[in-house]
Amino acid sequence: QVHLVESGGGLVQAGGSLRLSCVASGSTFRINVMGWYRQAPGKQRELVADITSSGNTNYADSVKGRFTISRDNTNTMVFLKMNSLKPEDTAVYYCNAKRWQPAPDYWGQGTQVTVSS
Repeated sequence: QVHLVESGGGLVQAGGSLRLSCVASGSTFRINVMGWYRQAPGKQRELVADITSSGNTNYADSVKGRFTISRDNTNTMVFLKMNSLKPEDTAVYYCNAKRWQPAPDYWGQGTQVTVSS
């Protein structure tokens, strides 16, 4: 089993920055891709960004150029630096980990990000 814990959410004004962190524990050898998803009220959960164990990244079009995802060299932590935040970035942000083998993803509990206008 893998346990994911997020931190770093909060309230920020439009144009500001936040950095989210996620720590994985347990059977972390099972993890290939780590990433961040978000879910705003009344909307479906969507991919924000993810990163493979070899460092390849993928971003949603809405955050390209503003958000940066990174991973530590132990592949047990993933970070999301969010710059130039907009009110539409307001959501609960979830850490996600995908296994090497086809199986259900691991999810964190989520951290709230609120951007005021």
